[in-house]
Amino acid sequence: MKELSFQIGNVYLGKDHPLVVISGPCVIESLSHALKTADMLKKIFNKHHIQLIYKSSYDKANRSSFTSFRGPGLQEGLKILERVKREFDLPILSDIHQVNEVKAAADVCDIIQIPAFLSRQTDLLIAAGQSNAWVNIKKGQFMSPWDMEYAADKISSTGNHKIILTDRGTCFGYNNLVSDMRAIVIMKRFGFPVCFDASHSTQLPGGKGNQSGGQSEFIAPLAKAALAVGTDLLYIESHPHPQKAKSDKHSVLSFEALNPLLKELKSIYNLIHATDSGDLGCSSEQ
Repeated sequence: MKELSFQIGNVYLGKDHPLVVISGPCVIESLSHALKTADMLKKIFNKHHIQLIYKSSYDKANRSSFTSFRGPGLQEGLKILERVKREFDLPILSDIHQVNEVKAAADVCDIIQIPAFLSRQTDLLIAAGQSNAWVNIKKGQFMSPWDMEYAADKISSTGNHKIILTDRGTCFGYNNLVSDMRAIVIMKRFGFPVCFDASHSTQLPGGKGNQSGGQSEFIAPLAKAALAVGTDLLYIESHPHPQKAKSDKHSVLSFEALNPLLKELKSIYNLIHATDSGDLGCSSEQ
């Protein structure tokens, strides 16, 4: 299979480049919080020589309860993300939910994201493609990995082939998800970068009644497994204080836990690509 090599802002994706991880708080909590978290994350990622794409949503339109915090909204949220991008020189990813959000979001974000529950919305996918931004399609929990080819085709029909396909777990009964690592292998056949969302794959949708639960202790093993089967990049939402997070506090990783995990992930990523190229530094004589 031909190896992929792509550029997203100042991040380079491919086996000849350092590991790429999408990370940040699930939702924008405030300007000061966004600036602080971006600064902290950039320092952590620079320490490990891992490339960072900063993620935070200006609106979480899919909260379990209408009373849950959704974020600052489109206009204010994009102003905050634009400032993060400018001050920290980081590529930005955020969700879109409606066609009328696409242009404004694409003017700021390097990657606009189609939430899993909207991954079959034709008008939204085509509008996202027409923006010419990178588009990250999160695989619906209800979809098979081979069905994602049709979602990608909708964007490709606009002439935009800057597409990322992300697995985030599959429905497994009520209030639970399961990760099938075959999905990564299958989606890579379509010729686009494939991402594994280790955070939302540990989510327990609606597991706490009016909010989702989660098992963040499984983020690390799932992320490692995804790298082992060949995912091109990872998605790990993070927060300095998860218990205070205003969204998905049960399935985000603390900065404290993220720091050592990145070291392990880098080692696995480098080993996998050294194995692929045959460059293990071993003598042929035994």
